[in-house]
Amino acid sequence: MIVEETFYRPAELDRETRTLPADLYNLAHVLLARAANGCLFVPIRSMQILAVLDAEEFIFVDREKGRMIDLAWQRFRAGERAALDEPVAYEVVYYAANGRETMRRLQGEFRKALQSLQGREPVRAAARIIPLGRTAP
Repeated sequence: MIVEETFYRPAELDRETRTLPADLYNLAHVLLARAANGCLFVPIRSMQILAVLDAEEFIFVDREKGRMIDLAWQRFRAGERAALDEPVAYEVVYYAANGRETMRRLQGEFRKALQSLQGREPVRAAARIIPLGRTAP
């Protein structure tokens, strides 16, 4: 089964640097490597958010808002780690006014959602992100 989704990136409202625990980053990339088309869909049911992972970024879409991206995790700096068990620095880009509120719970709920995918068969899927005529910095 092939699923194709299109997501829209509104104007950036804010950006900040954070760190992702190593085990969470590593699990995300292990699952992403299993994905047939280089893209992984991760439903975070407890928050009604869909995460879409690819090699460059993780986007998060609130299911109530359709296809608009609320926030994105970008510019992962895994190569700066001295060991695989060290956290990975990344940037959070906020596209929705409530993005900081969403981030308070997102990392923990994202972990639970990834763990629930560990034993499942990968789904073939493709995603396309359309910038709405704006370019990312």
